[in-house]
Amino acid sequence: MFNHLQRNFTRTLVLGGLSVCVFAVGLLDAHSAQSQDWSDQVFKVKKHDFGTVAVAAKTEFRFPVTNPYPQPMHIQSVRASCGCTTPIIETEYIQPGETGSILARFNTGTFRGKKGATLTVVVDKPFYAEARLVVDGYIRSDMVFHPGEIDFGRATQGETKSKTSKVLYAGRDDWQVTDVVSNSPWLLPSFKQISRGSGRADYEITVVIQEDAPQGFFQDEVTVITNDRSMPRVPLRVCGQVESLLSISPQSIALGSVKPGQSITKRLVIRSQEAVIIESIECEGWDVEFARPTAANTTFLLETTFTPTTAAGNERKPVVITTSGANSVQAKALLTADVRSE
Repeated sequence: MFNHLQRNFTRTLVLGGLSVCVFAVGLLDAHSAQSQDWSDQVFKVKKHDFGTVAVAAKTEFRFPVTNPYPQPMHIQSVRASCGCTTPIIETEYIQPGETGSILARFNTGTFRGKKGATLTVVVDKPFYAEARLVVDGYIRSDMVFHPGEIDFGRATQGETKSKTSKVLYAGRDDWQVTDVVSNSPWLLPSFKQISRGSGRADYEITVVIQEDAPQGFFQDEVTVITNDRSMPRVPLRVCGQVESLLSISPQSIALGSVKPGQSITKRLVIRSQEAVIIESIECEGWDVEFARPTAANTTFLLETTFTPTTAAGNERKPVVITTSGANSVQAKALLTADVRSE
């Protein structure tokens, strides 16, 4: 009797060469699993080529992992076929509809030449399955970045900040850096030769964050271009956190259920790195009232009243706080509400 029930309620599907146990108790829809490879839904990106990188360069790639199922997904483990790549589970449990990540770290400090690895990801909830991710790259032994990335740490929006890294080369006498280019208009790179002799050449790479850098964390790269015909382009990772002069708490202003015309008051805490005056607080579709400060300060406790005017339904709108003066700055928070007449 038990075996009969087991045959009726359990199936084994072969998807892309993988055996996947599918339980007919609502964990995974069998028709959906048969119609397409489950891993195509979960892993939108399955391959990454790091290209040509220098020794000691900090070289990483995040594979996004999306959970399309109505139950939480658990990544049990991930293993690499080669020590040249270290896989790291950054999100062990992924809730329905959300996206986590698996980090692939290319070990440029200890490996050289053409390298690649297959990362086998084991998922055990809401069903058991395995998927394979692939990374490739070439680690050139004649070129070293020191340090292996340019990390700005925390930078203030509206101000410039610069950081440097060195390119250390050993090989041809005529080798040289010819240019450094950036993917972002607000990251300005430059370079200069600092020494040369006996087949060695050292350069200094400088990257400047411009005043118009967007707020938030960034992870980008600049590309060092050389006169090496076979491998002229080598990426250098650049990362940091751009913070506004102005901050608002709470970042999420949850008003709950609100009727049209109903007013709700929340206390906002606004902080600034320098003394400012709050000029306005605005939110599209809402009337926003507060006692406008008359004196400059670095911290404000503002009783702020929100009244829906044209807002309706499920609302997710930015609340924009603006300071006065020629050097006006802004900060944003998110307003959420359900505006209904009944």
